[in-house]
Amino acid sequence: MSTLFIDGRWVAASAGATRQVINPYDRSVVREVDEADTLDARTAVAAARAAFEDGEWPGWPARRRSALLYRVAELLQRDRAEIARLETLDTGKTLVEGGIDVDDVTGVFRYYATQAESDPGRLVDAGDPSVRSRVIYEPLGVCALIAPWNYPLLQMCWKVAPALAAGNTLVLKPSESTPLTTIKLTELIEEAGAPPGVANLVLGPGGTVGSFLVDSPEVDMVSFTGGLETGSAIMSQAARTVKKVALELGGKNPNIVFADADFEAAIDYALIAVFFHAGQVCSAGTRLVVEDSLHDRFVDELVRRAERIRLGNGLDPDTESGPLVSDEHRDKVESYVEIGINEGARLLTGGRRPDDPALRDGFFFLPTVFDDCTSDMRVVREETFGPILTVERFTDVDTAVRIGNDTTYGLAAAVWTADAGRAEYVARRLRHGTVWINDFGPYLPQAEWGGFKRSGVGRELGHAGLAEYQEPKHIYENTAPEPQRWFAR
Repeated sequence: MSTLFIDGRWVAASAGATRQVINPYDRSVVREVDEADTLDARTAVAAARAAFEDGEWPGWPARRRSALLYRVAELLQRDRAEIARLETLDTGKTLVEGGIDVDDVTGVFRYYATQAESDPGRLVDAGDPSVRSRVIYEPLGVCALIAPWNYPLLQMCWKVAPALAAGNTLVLKPSESTPLTTIKLTELIEEAGAPPGVANLVLGPGGTVGSFLVDSPEVDMVSFTGGLETGSAIMSQAARTVKKVALELGGKNPNIVFADADFEAAIDYALIAVFFHAGQVCSAGTRLVVEDSLHDRFVDELVRRAERIRLGNGLDPDTESGPLVSDEHRDKVESYVEIGINEGARLLTGGRRPDDPALRDGFFFLPTVFDDCTSDMRVVREETFGPILTVERFTDVDTAVRIGNDTTYGLAAAVWTADAGRAEYVARRLRHGTVWINDFGPYLPQAEWGGFKRSGVGRELGHAGLAEYQEPKHIYENTAPEPQRWFAR
């Protein structure tokens, strides 16, 4: 079956190019997919533009769009096991994680199904009984949705659901490394009854296909999740056509633990925060900031448990963490270990590939912990995007806040303490888009997600996530017009 979806049809790439999708557990070929070029991208954009301007989709009432989203949610649950398996084969994450992702995005589609018909706009008091003034919200137009490789299904659905709820047409471009669940999602949108041209799918490199989408004057908005360098380039490139951009660009997220925190809970979550999905999470708690009086006990136990994490095939129910996504990415993670050692950080565990022969063919890397870290180290400041934890100390609450904010990013943070007043004080002062108190990691479809500073522009999820895909329009109606005779002299 062809794997590009353009104007309601599954088609091969115009130039006949293909790409092999590799299982990061053992480097086996999972599937061969079509690889688009700029001609395919141009055709997909044209189809989305035609569907928005002249197709039946603009005439769909909000209730019908809502029903489409509910139907996609039903189909996601119907095919939950298949989709979770595809996500594991694509990314290396565990099957349990893949299933959680399917459940999460099902909730996102259901939430935006309710939002699709719940916002009729608002009336504005013009101070004149003869004037009827209202603000309505209309779709932006053609939206290019570019998702990363670490959470290919989840990150794409965070974009697709609100974009469809708002009435836009779409061109989806997943990472070329992990396209399988986006192909499946597109199949489900088609099955749910979306008209031709509403949701189009192109697979291919960001440097060609993605760049074309960002540059095209026929694209009205680009939503991108990925690295800071690429996001910055997209923002600059999109400025040429003055299109709207929404960017989620990662983080370097502090997990602040006070001495009075629940020890068992804080340890457990500290491990999950950094080693879940092998650390390939934009909101990973890669910076452990621990109170000095608790440091030795906490770090010793954390290292002991990190060394017991079971690496393996994500399809194996005994596996607790899978591999990194690629050989190239593992090389990058390894380079940060060398950087950390050269900067004076003390390597407590990990920092290398595992010795287990069963893991030899995969892109595995041991859970790694650095102690004696400071905020000026590159291993602390830069997004390593792997299973690397750095440990910093503090002695008072203001120092903890200062360390937590000492980053160019601002995506997420956590504070652990039994003192509710202190928790609230720290949470209010931290300059991060999400702050967890005595927890780490959860999100809600109803609550906005995004970052301060270089973690991005705009928000996903929540009402603001829908607003990203809408244009407000003011309609001013004079119900009793009379001549003003301004130029009657």
